[in-house]
Amino acid sequence: MIQTLKELAEHTDYSLMDTLNRDPQATEDGEDHYPREVFSGHYVPVKPTPIQDPEYIAHSKTLFSELGFAETLAQTDDFMRMFSGDLSQLPEPMSKLGWTTGYALSIYGTEYYQQCPFGTGNGYGDGRAISVLEGVFGGKRWEMQLKGAGRTPYCRGADGRAVLRSSIREFLAQEHMHALGVSTSRSLSLFVSKSQQVRRAWYSEDSRSFDPDMMVAEYVAISTRVAPSFLRVGQIELFGRRARKAEHPRALEELKQIVLHLIEREYSDEIESHLSLEEKVLLLAHAFRTRLTSLVADWVRVGYCQGNFNSDNCAVGGFTLDYGPFGFMEMFDSEYQPWTGGGKHFSFLNQPNAAERNFYVFCTALEPLLAADEKAQATLAEIRDDFPAVVQMHMTKMWASKLGCDSYDATLFRELVTLMLQTSVDYTIFFRELSSIPNDIEALKKSFYHDISDNITLLERWEAWLVKWRAYIVSHNDVEYNATSAESREALSQRMKGVNPKYTLREWHLVPAYQQAKQGDYKLTQELQAVMTQPYAEQSEEVEAKYYAKKPAALFDIGGISHISCSS
Repeated sequence: MIQTLKELAEHTDYSLMDTLNRDPQATEDGEDHYPREVFSGHYVPVKPTPIQDPEYIAHSKTLFSELGFAETLAQTDDFMRMFSGDLSQLPEPMSKLGWTTGYALSIYGTEYYQQCPFGTGNGYGDGRAISVLEGVFGGKRWEMQLKGAGRTPYCRGADGRAVLRSSIREFLAQEHMHALGVSTSRSLSLFVSKSQQVRRAWYSEDSRSFDPDMMVAEYVAISTRVAPSFLRVGQIELFGRRARKAEHPRALEELKQIVLHLIEREYSDEIESHLSLEEKVLLLAHAFRTRLTSLVADWVRVGYCQGNFNSDNCAVGGFTLDYGPFGFMEMFDSEYQPWTGGGKHFSFLNQPNAAERNFYVFCTALEPLLAADEKAQATLAEIRDDFPAVVQMHMTKMWASKLGCDSYDATLFRELVTLMLQTSVDYTIFFRELSSIPNDIEALKKSFYHDISDNITLLERWEAWLVKWRAYIVSHNDVEYNATSAESREALSQRMKGVNPKYTLREWHLVPAYQQAKQGDYKLTQELQAVMTQPYAEQSEEVEAKYYAKKPAALFDIGGISHISCSS
């Protein structure tokens, strides 16, 4: 059990900094906090900027246990100092400098350069995210990254800070998604400054404005997120673009290096080290396709919308990364989109298409490595072009599981979607109530946002669908299901409840948590953490009454609840 920072230091292993190229123009002391172009190299060493007067809010007990950290470690002076941005007193062999990385930007498959302040693509990357530790814990490699640790060369003129509001959202969301069984980056710890504030554009109380309508002072915070690596599609894309355009003499070699590093970090169990580069690249594309298609199906399963799914927000390890303008859908809407800047291309049921565009970008970035092998190029194109079929397979399998079936019936599903839209159902509550295998519509009405008692036609259609669905689950289950057997019914119900969560992280629950935290009261944040890390469990009556509920009518169309900007 790791009880001190000195014991933690024994697990350090900086594979990225040890095997990849440092920016040749980087400073020795890591004082590199202003926007500049980074023309080559895989990372820039940067010294984080600590927050002032840090105060503990929370840590992930689940992740601490997985890492072998003692519970007491979270609030020790050394741990708080390090994970609030001060690396100056770290024991050997821990690095007193962190590192930050650049990446390219593609939005829905279209390459962009103008978001870079120099218009070249050499100034876009980790604007306020600084990795501070890489190590092996329990036989597994983890990287720890501070979000909100101050300016980096990629900050594009911003202050490099994260605010309390967005930090609480991300801290809770990551551990909630892990508990939901969705592949994700993880939360380690969350600290807030008791004295340091920044100004951000945000919404006034009960604002119905689409965009933020005022400036507010918010406390700065630092959350630490953890993942096997933080390599992104956009990062591989940056080196692919440079190699494609021969931007400098080592461009192709740097692409090769980062791709091999990616394979070692994220895919070493699936890709053998003795294979040729071409074989490794093709296996990588195939394995990432499997992970990415499975991931977006899981997002839809739990009602999650990434909001901003650019290539730079797509982890090439195939897990959820960057909880900015995310949201969990409440009233079912196939075009649900929590982010005011997202548009329909990143909306709820378009996420498989957005993932396909990111995968296309990834394959394009790999192409320079296969330039001398036409057969390998053709195979890569096949892997890329088969993405729609593979993601559709994952999606139909997911929908079948939510309905308690072993096979997918397109007609049954389309009829259900039509009814859900016309009735305005709560996505989470509907599928959870369906998981009890109701005999009639009464139980499902708990999920309806509107009273349909007078709509006889709609009621009859619901009843007809339920009859058809119950007949389908009898005839389309690998395990024999007997609708008249209480034991058989309970077994199927439990199976459905294992894929249909009872609790999801609703924005109107988050708002009072971070509002109270601003006043120094973290009890509601910690309560949400406890509830949302058991999303499938039947919890207490008090928890159910508070968190298993439809969104109040008064909160629809409210800025900061029904829709949010990217301000954080």
